Amino acid sequence: MITGAELKSHWYKTLSSPERIRTIHFLDEKWKLHKRRGYRIVRVAGEIKPYQMMRSAYTPQRMRYILRLSFVIKKDEAFYVEEQEVECETFFEEGSYTHHFIEEAVSERDEGMKYERIPLGEAEDLRFDYDRRSAVRYAERWWNSYNPEYQHFENDCTNYISQCLRAGGAPPWGHHNRSKGWWYSGKSWSFSWTVANAMRWYLSGSRQGLTGKEVSSPEELVPGDVICYDFEGDGTWNHTTMVIMKDTDGMPLVNAHTTNSRHRYWSYEDSTAYTPYIQYKFFRIGE
Repeated sequence: MITGAELKSHWYKTLSSPERIRTIHFLDEKWKLHKRRGYRIVRVAGEIKPYQMMRSAYTPQRMRYILRLSFVIKKDEAFYVEEQEVECETFFEEGSYTHHFIEEAVSERDEGMKYERIPLGEAEDLRFDYDRRSAVRYAERWWNSYNPEYQHFENDCTNYISQCLRAGGAPPWGHHNRSKGWWYSGKSWSFSWTVANAMRWYLSGSRQGLTGKEVSSPEELVPGDVICYDFEGDGTWNHTTMVIMKDTDGMPLVNAHTTNSRHRYWSYEDSTAYTPYIQYKFFRIGE
C-alpha cells in the first residue's frame, strides 16, 4: 500500500529537479508559457494533501489529493510568486506509480440563461464608486478558501469573482428574478452571480449597478477588472477571473477559484482546458 508520505516524497523529488518537472504535462506547459514571455521559473515548492484512498480487487490502488504549488517567477531583477491548487489522482500497481491524472477543473455548467436587459425606464439609479483595493483585498484573502457567508459551489469561479466585486462596492439588484440583474440573497442568486456564461453577457449589457466596459486588450485592464474565457471558442463562456496585479511587462496576473489560482498569468495557456480556439473578453469594471 502506498502512503501519503511516500507520495509526498515522490513530489518532493519531482519539484526539486527541472528535468523531472518537464515530464509532468501541465508543469511543462507552465514552464513553456513563462519562457515565451521572457520569464523564468526559478523555484518551485509543493505541498501534498491526500484526502481519499480507493482500493478494490479489480482496479489499481488510487489516491486523490490536492497538490498546492508555489512558483517564483523572475525576469531580470523583478520577480513575483504564483500559487495554484490542483486536484490530482494517482494510480499504483504492485507498489509502484503508474501515472498521475491531473486535469484542471475550470469550466462551469451553463444553465442556459443569459442576462436580459431591463429597459432604462424600469432601471433603478444604482450608481457606485468601485473600490478596487477592497475587491483585490478580498480576492487575496479568499483565493484558496471559501467565505462561509456565501454558498460554496463545486464550480466556484464566477461565485468567487462576484463576491470580490461585491466587496468592491458593486450594488446587487434584480432580486427574485434569476435571469435579470446581479444579486445574491443566501438561498437564491442570479445566474449572473454564479454562471460564467451569464456573467459575461451581464457585463456586456448591464446599464446599472455593477457595470463593465469591454476593452480590446488585456494591457488596458487594471487590478479589480474581470476577464471572461471561452476555452473551446464555441460561444459558451466557461470561466471568470479577476486581475490582481500586473507583471513588469504590464500584463495582468489573475486570481481564480475552482482550480484555485493566485497571480496566474492571464492567458491560461498552461491550463489543461486551453485550446487554440480560446476567446477572451476584457472588462473594465465600474465604467
